[in-house]
Amino acid sequence: MAKRGGFPGGAMPGNMANLMKQAQRMQRQMEEQAKEMETKEFTATAGGGAVEVTISGKREVLKVKLSEEAVDPDDIETLEDLIVAATNEALRKIEEESGAAMSKLTGGLGGMPGMF
Repeated sequence: MAKRGGFPGGAMPGNMANLMKQAQRMQRQMEEQAKEMETKEFTATAGGGAVEVTISGKREVLKVKLSEEAVDPDDIETLEDLIVAATNEALRKIEEESGAAMSKLTGGLGGMPGMF
């Protein structure tokens, strides 16, 4: 009686072995890319440069720089909004660069369910 499914003789075909090697190489490259991203800094401004926020690739706020004209004791809410806007823009920059790097590594496979 013939076996159904599987591979003849139980051996893994060469293409599958190559695919596994490629997946392992891609995983190493992704780990290296993640480490590299952690060393970078991303800066964004809001209010025409009145507020500047710098965030690390680890997504930690490193620095907030305020111009004197941004500090109005009678309008704290605007300053808060500018800080939030600059922080969110810096985070978007991180996501954009990270996504571009990942897409480059995966060759567009990033959208496959259960993968990356």
